[in-house]
Amino acid sequence: MTKPDTRPTDLPSWKVLEAHAAQMKSRHLKELFAADDQRFEKFSLQLSPFLFDYSKNLITDETKAGLLALAQESGVETWRSKMFAAEHINATEDRAVMHVALRDKSANPILIDGADARPAVNAELERMRKLSEKLRSGGWVGYTGKTITDIVSIGIGGSNLGPLMVCEALKAYSDKQFNMHFVSNIDGVQIAEVLAGLNPETTLFVISSKTFTTQETMTNARTAEQWFMAAAGDKSAIAKHFVAVSTNRKLVTAFGIAEENIFDMWDWVGGRFSLWSAIGLPIVLSLGYDVFDELLQGAYEMDQHFQSAPLAENAPVMLALVGIWNRNFLGYPAHALLPYDQCLHRFPAYMQQAEMESNGKSVNWAGEQITYGSVPLVWGEVGINGQHAFYQMLHQGTDIIPADFIGSIAPTVAVEGHHDALMANFFAQTQALMLGIDANQVRRELAAKGVSAERIEEIVEHKVHRGNRPSNTLLLNKVDARSLGALIALYEHKIFVQGIIWRIHSFDQWGVELGKVLAAAIQPELDLNKATNAAHDSSTRNLIDCYKRAKTAQ
Repeated sequence: MTKPDTRPTDLPSWKVLEAHAAQMKSRHLKELFAADDQRFEKFSLQLSPFLFDYSKNLITDETKAGLLALAQESGVETWRSKMFAAEHINATEDRAVMHVALRDKSANPILIDGADARPAVNAELERMRKLSEKLRSGGWVGYTGKTITDIVSIGIGGSNLGPLMVCEALKAYSDKQFNMHFVSNIDGVQIAEVLAGLNPETTLFVISSKTFTTQETMTNARTAEQWFMAAAGDKSAIAKHFVAVSTNRKLVTAFGIAEENIFDMWDWVGGRFSLWSAIGLPIVLSLGYDVFDELLQGAYEMDQHFQSAPLAENAPVMLALVGIWNRNFLGYPAHALLPYDQCLHRFPAYMQQAEMESNGKSVNWAGEQITYGSVPLVWGEVGINGQHAFYQMLHQGTDIIPADFIGSIAPTVAVEGHHDALMANFFAQTQALMLGIDANQVRRELAAKGVSAERIEEIVEHKVHRGNRPSNTLLLNKVDARSLGALIALYEHKIFVQGIIWRIHSFDQWGVELGKVLAAAIQPELDLNKATNAAHDSSTRNLIDCYKRAKTAQ
């Protein structure tokens, strides 16, 4: 392993890969497949929850060897051990990174900062289970004695995206006892629409904010409180309709939430990695504790695989390395996530935060501006919808966009004739991106349809697909709690590996803070009786003034 302050671009393996990439850019994937009938076997991994096929990337045995050398020279294995040992690898915040502790199913102590965290983790899980069972059994009733029918989760960022994504992905496994609602946007339209259909007597709110001061969350929480109090009248009734996930017990109890209904968080769990904690309470309430426990089990199994599998057979490592190859050596600027199961429709949005908030950095561990690309633009949509929206660009656009295709062998809900049609498209798209269709093939196809030779030459180039567009395929047995847990953990560890190689701090998010600070300063200026700060740049100052003039005219 090289020294931590060594730039990746100075590593021998990086230089070898740069030279190799220059050669590979003239190669075509269909040529590589034609030359090696063992290509799929070489560049795929079968794990219990899914098959990971990365053979449709522009790589060879030489590429793989170079990437593995890069991982070793970067100290991926050493840093992996540091993370699981709870060393403070989040250096800018001087914290351990231990979301893996939340799903650790072993009986071993989990030592974090000299103390065993397992009793606290298990205690919170048990409290989550008991709350779920109490609500389901009718043991928890509202201020008029009625049982709860609707649960509203209020949070933002990691306190919203993860629970929402999982609840959507696994709702086929829900007992449907509660109607689940999620509120994150400070735009009042969202919470107004949610509250409009609810009965205060039968509604429970889950407020998730580590500090209990997050502007978006607390604005929505206060609106929910006002709505509730308009019906209940008595502030003591809040204790029967609000629970919180927070570390700020003083502010939470002042809000009216009972001490026993405050669920804990830890600073060694980042928000975007927190769905495994009490932030996952909406998951437990929606799906039941047993489903949540299966989610944890799937993630734990992926953690075990990540820790123990050799790098060449390690799914998170290989997913990360192929991403490094596409980003840093082939120069591709973006990456698409394309789940074909409708239940995973929120997965791309969840992973956007996980990847881009983690590795969207431009400064290395030494505080220097980096001269190489970090995280690509991560985006996506349910694949079958994307085919009728943006796949045109994926197939024939000027930029090559690698993509992860995520599908399943068995549907979560079986409807005759649907799943095979879905999966035929799933398999066809990765093949089409890889193979393309050349001019001679286009000519033959058009000629067979009776198109004149003159007309063929007019349109042939418009119908050419050059192919050679890389993709990964993740084929799950079925989207269930265990496979979803494994899938999420797979991407979490990919993020970690790439951050180590890029020498950037993956577990802070200082870029989020500046906008919050400026917004706090600007908000008082939007009062029509207050002057706009003349120190603003001319654009911001005039935009604010325009907004205020329009408000005055209303």
